[in-house]
Amino acid sequence: MEDKQFVVSARKYRPVTFDSVVGQSHITTTLKNAIRTHHLAQAFLFCGPRGVGKTTCARILAKTINCLRLDDHVEPCGECENCVAFQNNASLNVHELDAASNNSVEDIRNLIDQVRYPPQMGSKKVYIIDEVHMLSTSAFNAFLKTLEEPPSYAIFILATTEKHKILPTILSRCQIFDFNRIQIKDMADHLASIAQQEDIIAEYDALELIAQKADGGLRDALSMFDLNVTFSKDGQIHYHDVLNNLHILDYDYYFRLTDALLAGSVPQTWLLFDEILRKGFDGHQFVVGLIEHFRNLMVCKDPSTVRLLQVSESVQNRYLEQSAKTSLSFLLSAMSLGSQCDINYKQAKQQRLHVEITLSKMAHLPSVLNLAGLPTQSDTEEAEKKKSTEPVTSPVVSQTAVTPPPVVTPVLPAVVAETPAPEPTPVVAPVIAPPVVAEVPAEPVTPPPPARPVKAMNGSSRLKVTIDLNNFEEKSEASSEQKEAIIQLRQPYTEEDLHKAWAEFVEIRRGKGSMTEVVMLDRVFTLEGHVIQLGLDNPVQLELLSDLKTDLLTYLRQTLKNGQIQIHGFLVEHQTSRQPYTQAEKFNYLAEKNPALLELKNSLGLDFDW
Repeated sequence: MEDKQFVVSARKYRPVTFDSVVGQSHITTTLKNAIRTHHLAQAFLFCGPRGVGKTTCARILAKTINCLRLDDHVEPCGECENCVAFQNNASLNVHELDAASNNSVEDIRNLIDQVRYPPQMGSKKVYIIDEVHMLSTSAFNAFLKTLEEPPSYAIFILATTEKHKILPTILSRCQIFDFNRIQIKDMADHLASIAQQEDIIAEYDALELIAQKADGGLRDALSMFDLNVTFSKDGQIHYHDVLNNLHILDYDYYFRLTDALLAGSVPQTWLLFDEILRKGFDGHQFVVGLIEHFRNLMVCKDPSTVRLLQVSESVQNRYLEQSAKTSLSFLLSAMSLGSQCDINYKQAKQQRLHVEITLSKMAHLPSVLNLAGLPTQSDTEEAEKKKSTEPVTSPVVSQTAVTPPPVVTPVLPAVVAETPAPEPTPVVAPVIAPPVVAEVPAEPVTPPPPARPVKAMNGSSRLKVTIDLNNFEEKSEASSEQKEAIIQLRQPYTEEDLHKAWAEFVEIRRGKGSMTEVVMLDRVFTLEGHVIQLGLDNPVQLELLSDLKTDLLTYLRQTLKNGQIQIHGFLVEHQTSRQPYTQAEKFNYLAEKNPALLELKNSLGLDFDW
């Protein structure tokens, strides 16, 4: 029995027409329109990541240009003499050069020599140079002239994965096409069509997992597809088999870990992490995947951003369900901790302990957010919780509001008299006004007192700072009145009194250790009317004076009892003389002091560059 030769899917299902190219419609449409309207450029540059169809599109373009039966659909017929010769790698009109191994000047010169000869069949000669960024600088320079003014029958197609390595002079002579990474859905649909042609039963979730692992490269996806087909004994591709073959960490671990973090269970998170490590997964890969999981949960918070989640429909439903249980504060804090762990992972001596500490911090986030008063549940759950609690408190307020005064009045003195020393939980009744003695939970009918004790969270007593608002307002009004009184003072003073008060302020600042301020203020100033003109050396001193100006003016106005005093600081321009540096400058400097040197130089014909 004759053995059937196996051909990998990347070669077997390589596109042969523009319509069969996956995920690059913006490229193929432009090329077809250029062929149809006869607006083909002399040089093309196809750039993009690996496995997205650059060389494939170059070959399709070369084959289409030389097709002898080109129709309105702008697709090669595959039956004419040129198409058959191209399929058998015997076409004389298409030349391919691998620049990775042929990158010298001699290789480019041989290519230039071939360009001189016109095509024997057809109208165009196409030169495909793959991995063109590998050419040396000398080879690029040798290729410039031919690329700028090629013969009318010559077309160059350059392909590269690293456009930034190509000389700008080459880029300016090419029509550039940027290939995109192939979307996960387009890639999964293409794999599904191949599986159908090969009579292979494949779960769509498994194909999407292969597409995600391929990272936008269809060639990588086809290679992984062949690997999983080879592993399968019954001609079926299952989701869990793909997880094991491609060594991918399942989404389920991240969902379980997030539930454990929300429950605050540190042991459960450590056990899950240990299970992941025992299965051979890298700790750094786990941390990166966990951060991405939190990012996906945040994406699900807004309906407009759910489309950014590139996963299967079943996994998307799980994300939406878990996102409803988490708060935005928790996700942001957890992502921040995960990012720090990712940054410091490689520098850590004990990498496993480093990740476990991060997981412990994440597990304590719910309790920390509770202490801070931030919501740890979703917004919808918080809203429902508020609605459920509001009807309970409203009847209490209404009952206390209609309580008759005769009943309340005799109770208040007794309560006040029998109140012992402060307890761990302060009693609210003695502080609140008589109409709402002890039954007002949150919103009293009467205005709140000036100083009110604050009840600590979770029932524990905590020291709180209380502010007497009435006293604060009185002090604020008093201070403002005092400032206005100082400004209104008009007592005359002499310049000697001003210098004396200025020196006293400088000594006060010196006693406080502010030597920078002392150096700035310990200088001569002038007085113009009531404005003190103070010259400063640099902008730093000017900014320092701006910060100190309020205290200085207050002291001078109070001491001299005159509110008209003002301070104006300005920069003093310093003129610096340039020292002689060159030989000519040094000679001229000496000649000015002793003119006999100039006479000696002229009489002997000397030069100062000795």
